[in-house]
Amino acid sequence: QVQLVESGGGLVQPGGSLRLSCAASGSIIGIYAMGWYRQAPGKQRELVAAVTSGGNTNYADSVNGRFTISREYGKNTVYLGMNSLKPEDTAVYYCCLGRTGTDCYTNPYWGQGTQVSVSS
Repeated sequence: QVQLVESGGGLVQPGGSLRLSCAASGSIIGIYAMGWYRQAPGKQRELVAAVTSGGNTNYADSVNGRFTISREYGKNTVYLGMNSLKPEDTAVYYCCLGRTGTDCYTNPYWGQGTQVSVSS
């Protein structure tokens, strides 16, 4: 069994910053991709950023240059640094742990989600 626990969400004003953390624990053998998705009300869940087992990263166009994903391999922990936040970044953010080293596309493990709200 694998558990993902996120933290760091909250309410922030436009232009502000937040840092999300996600720690994975349980029966994890090997190194897999980790990432962050988000889901706004009435919208589908979308990829925000991901990092492969080899450290390669990719970002959604909407956050590229503003968000930074990083991970601590020994701790199975992934972070999402978010700067210059916009109201359209408001969503529930979910951490994922992939079943492969490349992505979270196929039947990943999910965290419970953390709310990020950007509003003045």
